[in-house]
Amino acid sequence: MKLRNLPALVALSAASFISPLHGADAPKPLKVLLVTGGCCHDYAKQKDILKEGIEQRANAQVDIIYTADYPLGPTGKPDATAPKLPIYGNPDYAKGYDVVIHDECASSISDEETVKGVLAPHRAGLPGVNLHCAMHCYRIGNPNDEVTDISAPHAYWFEYLGLQSSRHDAQEPISVHYLDPESPITKGFSDWTTVKEEHYNNIKVLDTAHPLAKGSQTVHPKKKLPDGTTEAEPDRTDVWVDVWTNLYKGKTRVFSTTIGHNNDTVADPRYLDLVTRGMLWACDKLKDDGTPKAGYGPGGK
Repeated sequence: MKLRNLPALVALSAASFISPLHGADAPKPLKVLLVTGGCCHDYAKQKDILKEGIEQRANAQVDIIYTADYPLGPTGKPDATAPKLPIYGNPDYAKGYDVVIHDECASSISDEETVKGVLAPHRAGLPGVNLHCAMHCYRIGNPNDEVTDISAPHAYWFEYLGLQSSRHDAQEPISVHYLDPESPITKGFSDWTTVKEEHYNNIKVLDTAHPLAKGSQTVHPKKKLPDGTTEAEPDRTDVWVDVWTNLYKGKTRVFSTTIGHNNDTVADPRYLDLVTRGMLWACDKLKDDGTPKAGYGPGGK
């Protein structure tokens, strides 16, 4: 073998050695668990919209727990606010995952031990993302009663979320205004207006929460009269926090938005961009400029 060919052979050999090592060191996709099901929303379609949208925007594998199975309520009809999700009674339901996205509608699930089981992974430090009706789940006691004792069962879910909400009005468009232009979650985003959407109220924003956007919605309330008819009342404009982050138990990153009732909103690229960035932030995979950290962008970039 001629010596003049030796450098090329050495380079080829080194490349053959380095390439597999580089591949082995490449970040694995984030393991994401999407929990969904319950009344009042088209979860059968929205779960797939979310999975596809997130996987297109981040190096993530979204697994879904979904149910349309409900127990019988007091009237003998299925209670769709108490979906039979298999996570109940299993505090290890998120084992092996990097983040849980709660997108369920389970307002009738109020058993203290069940709620503690849902919270168990997050109490241990697992990041969480919460969409729309997740804010009205797992309520112990009257959700209209403002949280005063953060250690009480009434506060369990609201402490995790960082915000207490109890209701919404009729659907009308929401004008979304971003508050923190330096947050990596919202950096570069422009204000936008949704289609007709449910706008959730704020009973209390906890000190651990950091608001990222407020929504403004004009509603047209009606008063029910004794004869069963209704009478229009003056229009009212509500301004509520509808996007925020929270630091739960001093260690767990949590991202939430109350927006996301209708399929058109969930499929809106602006919504999917927001949710994906919020998820990446919760997992500490988002750079300060709002782009994914190396290996966590689309296709592992």
